[in-house]
Amino acid sequence: MSNTDKNKVYRLTGLGILTAIIIVLQIFTTFVHFGPFSITLALIPIVVGAAMFGVGAGAYLGAVFSVIVVIMCITGGDPGGFMVWSANPFMCVVMCMLKGTLAGLCAGAVYKALCNKNKILATVLAALVSPIVNTGVFIIGMLLFFRETLASWAGGSDLLTYIIVGLTGVNFIIELGVNIVLSPVIVKIIDAVKKTRR
Repeated sequence: MSNTDKNKVYRLTGLGILTAIIIVLQIFTTFVHFGPFSITLALIPIVVGAAMFGVGAGAYLGAVFSVIVVIMCITGGDPGGFMVWSANPFMCVVMCMLKGTLAGLCAGAVYKALCNKNKILATVLAALVSPIVNTGVFIIGMLLFFRETLASWAGGSDLLTYIIVGLTGVNFIIELGVNIVLSPVIVKIIDAVKKTRR
């Protein structure tokens, strides 16, 4: 088997394993709530895949995560997501697909830009960018397309304050914290996998 074929098999196998991990993690964490929306732990394997296989792989893994989020919104597995789906199904799908896909794409782009200079910094920043983009796109989407829904949830309080403090605050802090804490683990995973390929 040529090196090109080995690399293709390695990439396909790695992406397959990460895809399965993302699906299981996202389904499991759908039922863990701090506020109306579930936390997201699937960003870790997205960052790992983006760092190991590139920007396109990050976008693909982010899209896999997004598809599971959409399914949970439609089925009511995520009650907050179901309310967003009920308010505007099309924009719910667009927002969910964008936030996950861009989170993976941006994580891959940050890692690629910095990995040759400082691999640890590249990994930490990629792990930080992923939840920032995921939550940021969600907040922008909610403000642009679900303002009436937000207003009813906020009960008269300031929308931006409600979004940052009540709607996404705790989830975002947990997601960001998990990514920061697990960044060294991500570096070790990437190093270990790269050593086995030599």
